[in-house]
Amino acid sequence: MREFILAMRAIWANWHQGEPLQFTGKFYRHTLMTPFFTPTNTEHGAPRVFLAAVGPLMTEVAGEVADGIIVHAFTTDKYLRETTLPALERGFAKARAKGEDKSRANFEISYPCFVVTGGDERQLEAAARATCQQIAFYGSTPAYKPVLESIGAGALQPELNAMSKQGRWAEMGTLIDDGMMRQFAVVAEPGNIAAAIKARFGDVVDRTSAAYAQLPKADRVRIVRELTAA
Repeated sequence: MREFILAMRAIWANWHQGEPLQFTGKFYRHTLMTPFFTPTNTEHGAPRVFLAAVGPLMTEVAGEVADGIIVHAFTTDKYLRETTLPALERGFAKARAKGEDKSRANFEISYPCFVVTGGDERQLEAAARATCQQIAFYGSTPAYKPVLESIGAGALQPELNAMSKQGRWAEMGTLIDDGMMRQFAVVAEPGNIAAAIKARFGDVVDRTSAAYAQLPKADRVRIVRELTAA
């Protein structure tokens, strides 16, 4: 992935800065660019690169060669702060060692957090149940076990994995209790959602998104505006 991003940047440097295309790596080789493939609408410059990552190695790659990271919704506050952020810093350090101006100040963290809310108790319960099932689904993935381990729930991963192979999807959600759900999700009434997200992640996250399917459009727009202002 690191080399893939560097290869893309070499192509973009040829398009936007007119640099010779001479990229030869272990996995990719780009040395020819024809006028037929060269875009003419280059006034906006090369696009930014955001890399989705969960594990520390891919996160470190994001810090080194990407412009931002898309953190998986399946994360916890503890994992974000104790695993993701340090890995990014290691990536920034690698970039700086090559003479690049890379730091948290010019890097964007996007985190589409789980949100549990609703206009009444019935909607709130439905949102909580759906979120627990989604957490269980992600938790069944072996590669995501370290996220569960961050809250002392690593032993749950093999059980969820076994249930997924048996097709017991709905039942899996019942293993995620309220306390565990709140480790992953922001739970609040609609009027307090924006403040709750800001209080929990405002010092770490630059961009967020969430589905408020059970809320009227006016409430969704208000939440977005409050987060934008924050």
